[in-house]
Amino acid sequence: MNLFPPDSTQPRNPVQKERRADNRPPDYIETAAVPGVASVTQLIAKLSEYLTPAELKKVKEAYRFSDEMHLGQVRKSGEPYISHPIAVAEICAEWKLDAQAIMAALLHDVIEDQDVKKDELIERFGAQVANLVDGLSKLEKIEFQSQLEAQAENFRKMLLAMASDVRVILIKLADRLHNMRTLGFMVPAKKRRIAGETMEVYVPIAHRLGLNNIYRELQDLAFSHLYPLRYQTLSKAIKAARGNRREVVKKIMESVKTQLASSGLQFEVDGREKTLFGIYKKMRNKHLSFSQVLDVYGFRVVVDSVPNCYVALGALHALYKPMPGKFKDYIAIGKINGYQSLHTTLIGPYGTPVEFQIRTQDMHRTAESGVAAHWLYKTGDSNLSDLQQRTHAWLQSLLDIQQQTGDSAEFLEHVKVDLFPDSVYVFTPKSKIIALPRGATALDFAYSIHTGIGDHTVGVKINNEEQPLRTELHNGDIVEILTDTESRPSPTWLSFVRTGKARSAIRHHLRTVDVNESSELGRELLAQSLAVRNIKPELPEATVAKLLAESSANTMDELYADIGIGKRMPALVARHIFGLMEGDPDLLPSHQPLPAGDVAPVTIYGSEGVAVQLAPCCLPIPGDQIIGQLRRDQGLVVHTCDCVPAKRVRAKEPDRWIAVQWGEELNRRFETRIRLLINNEKGILARVAAEIGESDANITYVGMDEDDEGTMTQLRFTIQVQDRVHLAQLIRNLRRVTGVNRVERERT
Repeated sequence: MNLFPPDSTQPRNPVQKERRADNRPPDYIETAAVPGVASVTQLIAKLSEYLTPAELKKVKEAYRFSDEMHLGQVRKSGEPYISHPIAVAEICAEWKLDAQAIMAALLHDVIEDQDVKKDELIERFGAQVANLVDGLSKLEKIEFQSQLEAQAENFRKMLLAMASDVRVILIKLADRLHNMRTLGFMVPAKKRRIAGETMEVYVPIAHRLGLNNIYRELQDLAFSHLYPLRYQTLSKAIKAARGNRREVVKKIMESVKTQLASSGLQFEVDGREKTLFGIYKKMRNKHLSFSQVLDVYGFRVVVDSVPNCYVALGALHALYKPMPGKFKDYIAIGKINGYQSLHTTLIGPYGTPVEFQIRTQDMHRTAESGVAAHWLYKTGDSNLSDLQQRTHAWLQSLLDIQQQTGDSAEFLEHVKVDLFPDSVYVFTPKSKIIALPRGATALDFAYSIHTGIGDHTVGVKINNEEQPLRTELHNGDIVEILTDTESRPSPTWLSFVRTGKARSAIRHHLRTVDVNESSELGRELLAQSLAVRNIKPELPEATVAKLLAESSANTMDELYADIGIGKRMPALVARHIFGLMEGDPDLLPSHQPLPAGDVAPVTIYGSEGVAVQLAPCCLPIPGDQIIGQLRRDQGLVVHTCDCVPAKRVRAKEPDRWIAVQWGEELNRRFETRIRLLINNEKGILARVAAEIGESDANITYVGMDEDDEGTMTQLRFTIQVQDRVHLAQLIRNLRRVTGVNRVERERT
């Protein structure tokens, strides 16, 4: 990886200072015959739209100081050097970054180039501005063992600064963007080196932070300098093809607008062109010709709410026939950088593929601006706050990875290792090797990185494909963990994790965070088992004292919690209590034990939290006959009585099954799955989705599979209903929809 090359050893002129290889190498600066004039007027006009007068005054002070420090210094283009900090600040102003970030953008080179000390910046502009500038400055010139070590150390320092304040990387990306925009004045060798560094380091970081506008522009700029002839050839070809495409684009646009308007939607629709590098990459990777890539048309639809995203999807599928396997729901499961949209590819006019992205306005803002949307749109939207938190978690995880490496160079190397039969070696996206026990899962990998990452894991990509968390890892897998700050460990995770670290972390969370839920469930389960022996749940103090003395629990609440998470069997605890009472005849119950069938079942409301789970294999809903399974460290898992997987386990462990029943008042909806066999015809998805909505059910997932002949399609929906009666009515309504051949409830 071509990161930051070491600085030149040539002497520095006190007035005209050479630039370092980060983005302005030694020959980047030279004295111009007639220096131009740099103006800060446009920047101040932008800033006055959202900064206070007091903040503007501080920004002007930073500008004057930077202008004074860079006096006499010019760029290779002949412009005064101060024009560069101003341009960087203007890019930051487009994101509406705060005054401190704008000041740091104006001052970002004074430590590196003008030998201004950090203490002076602290005294003049405050500690936060000084810390930002220091984080943006490269390491002082020291002796490194190799060029690779120098590169790695500079990258390490940037990561440290990023982790403490994400504004550092935003300013750094703005700095790199302006330098790439003005890279034409460099000699060819320097252009290629800086463009390569941009493509390898800054483009991936911009993508990871969701800064898609910067990501796309940096890609194209780097491409134009790495492969100028290919860039020029593609650029001319696209300009020539635009005229031929205009009629098709216009026809698709008009049809889409008419269709969406007829569905009663408020929407915006526009065509989106692929970037030059995107076209080149697709041609190269898929061995396609230019005409084949340009035959795909892209459109973006922006609507006013999440439900209307799915309505728009149905409307578009009614307009054009969807291509099987080309639908992605990034709203239900967003990408790790915060991106959310529905993606679908349809067969448009003349048989041409048409790609659509469907999203809300907030999703569009986040998709374009990523983490910078936090400053751009201060609406109090929790999603943007979550994105900020996920970004900081990612940055912190990079530091955790770095701290586990032996030296800086190791972080950048692709290491080849000998494989041992008792271990499996997998890679992080940054090529860090993680050794895990053979049989370890993706969730074990998440906990091996950091407990916080494991606790907030919601998904995983293995070799760039989304896989279940229980997926077993193999040597050489590249694993990327998807997290959400709102997520928390599930008791079901304990059924498939392999490492002690993961198991202990999950148990710790369940015992501490969910102790109240588990304790209440355990109390009810023990009361049921005691009732079988005709023992009242209010135990005598002497019995409680003996019970706690002979167990590891300090209090009855701890004992109840252990029962609630399945660590202790309530029937065994009840038997032990009966044994303790046998030593004192006065404590023994006076009546005969009750038959098990006479004991009241445990009541289930479906809102108990992680202590009670509705089994994903059968997804029980109110009205189903249900039974409860006590699973060790997982609490109570509720199945339908006819669940096939449950029947198999019940035959092996009959003591772990208890009677449960639904409560009377259930003020929530329950998920279940249905499967439809439909004719493969235009508009069928829209009709089905509309009928589900009219039947007062919510759709949370849609999947489809086409048969080999292409005449029939199988639709799979996960829906939310009130109870079994509601589901039965919905199924009856769907069977009346034209084109629907069969509807049934789906269970695994």
